[in-house]
Amino acid sequence: MKRAIPVVVLSIAGLVPVWLYQPSAESSTVQATTPAPSTSSSSASSSSGSSGTNVVTTTTVDTEKGPVQLQVTFSGTKITAVKMLQQPNHPQTTAAVPKLIAETLEAQSADIDTVSGATITSDAYKDSLQAAIDDNAKAASASPSASASASASEASSRTVDGSALSTEKGPVQVQVTFSGTKITAVKMLQQPNHPQTTAAVPKLIAETLEAQSADIDTVSGATITSEAYKESLQAAIDAKG
Repeated sequence: MKRAIPVVVLSIAGLVPVWLYQPSAESSTVQATTPAPSTSSSSASSSSGSSGTNVVTTTTVDTEKGPVQLQVTFSGTKITAVKMLQQPNHPQTTAAVPKLIAETLEAQSADIDTVSGATITSDAYKDSLQAAIDDNAKAASASPSASASASASEASSRTVDGSALSTEKGPVQVQVTFSGTKITAVKMLQQPNHPQTTAAVPKLIAETLEAQSADIDTVSGATITSEAYKESLQAAIDAKG
């Protein structure tokens, strides 16, 4: 019995540190890091290029005719290209889009006319375009260096008048604006006063900006004007060098 007492005492002494031990807060607490929410424009998303250009893709606008979505390219504040990413599958829309794009490049704003017969698409296009312009303005103010680079690019732009051609329908002459070697705008200085020409010109300009050359299709119903347009355009390209 006397031998058992030391064993019991030692056992109790060995348990005391266990009773006194309190786990630290660090070992019992798990910290979860919640990432900060990302912010994005409610109207459009943009990506800036190293050359000072900014490409803005707008959010999709749903209309009763179908979705409308644009991709707008800027050089500084100048609109240099507009591309339809989504548009209603409708003949009137197909005919209206080149006119809307041509008017945009001419006006350099969303303050353009609604195309008759395509009012819904036109209004959605203008709303989407304005959202892209607003988004580009925000991006430019947030990045002064990109704005300065774009200003330098605009300063290097050059405008060249193509040759004036006389056709049986009337005179044709184009004025082409270049930024480096890129065609950024085409303006008709002279054109026949004819409904088919009026309808054809926006298509010719849109195709020129897409192809970046005079190698474009002739518009059906306006063959004479189309051929003269392409010849004047090529003359401007050659003169630019």
